[in-house]
Amino acid sequence: MSDEPRRAGFVAIIGAPNAGKSTLTNRLVGAKVSIVTQKVQTTRFPIRGVAIEGAAQIVLVDTPGIFQPRRRLDRAMVRAAWGRAEEADAVVHLVDAAAELGQSPADRRAQADVEAIIEGLKRAGRAAILALNKVEGVKREALLEISKRLFDTGVYGEVFMISAKTGSGVADLKRRLASLMPEAPWFYPEDQTADLPARLMAAEITREKLYLRLHEELPYAAAVETTKFEEKTDGSARIEQTIFVQRESQRPIVLGKHGQTLKWIGQHARQELGELLGHPVHLFLHVEVDEAWPERRERYADLGLDFDV
Repeated sequence: MSDEPRRAGFVAIIGAPNAGKSTLTNRLVGAKVSIVTQKVQTTRFPIRGVAIEGAAQIVLVDTPGIFQPRRRLDRAMVRAAWGRAEEADAVVHLVDAAAELGQSPADRRAQADVEAIIEGLKRAGRAAILALNKVEGVKREALLEISKRLFDTGVYGEVFMISAKTGSGVADLKRRLASLMPEAPWFYPEDQTADLPARLMAAEITREKLYLRLHEELPYAAAVETTKFEEKTDGSARIEQTIFVQRESQRPIVLGKHGQTLKWIGQHARQELGELLGHPVHLFLHVEVDEAWPERRERYADLGLDFDV
């Protein structure tokens, strides 16, 4: 490393659900630190990813999507997102460029969420970097029109056009974020890519596989809790997890015929956990019905969310 002074700071990535925040976080870090599925609103709590650019350490906070909340869990996630934005050294507002042009109900909801975030930034008096995502396939003229319309709201200092999926434009954004970090010692060792307890990461990996397999059949009424995480003397790990659903009718969906769906979820989660941890994993999954799990205070504390919202 050069004689350039070390820098370190926090960057909050905010945006509507499914804007691509988790994909961008993983791309900037260069490793998987946040789960990515077809479902919107997958991230339920802020996950810190650690990216290095030259002498700068960028701690990326992948926040839950900001949307119009209805349930307690929704309100807690939105509050967490705004809270991290207020505390960060820089804020990136990620916008799905394709959704800005669409007319479907999902596109309309995304557009409304973008407008709500803009109003929130205005109220907070907080400048942000606008990152137009998913630009592949969108004509340049349309991108320029979206960029001007959003920039004219007055809440953005600069605009980047990127594809978190392919990596296009992400290096330029990363260099800019590094330049905005204040001079400070690094918060984490150079080889650390995430600030997330192993048992929580394990639960997130399993929840990702759950939604990848059942993204059409299963609504958001599911949670995964790691109930046991034991390092064995032979170098392996024994992990026990419980998948909570809200209705008895959802339990057979997760189990699948002859338990095949749960087996698939366990196999894929175990494989990825083994790769992340660098040693064999013995994963045991159980499915339980708990109608009130979204209203249990202890679950919010485990996720770092505020229950009293």
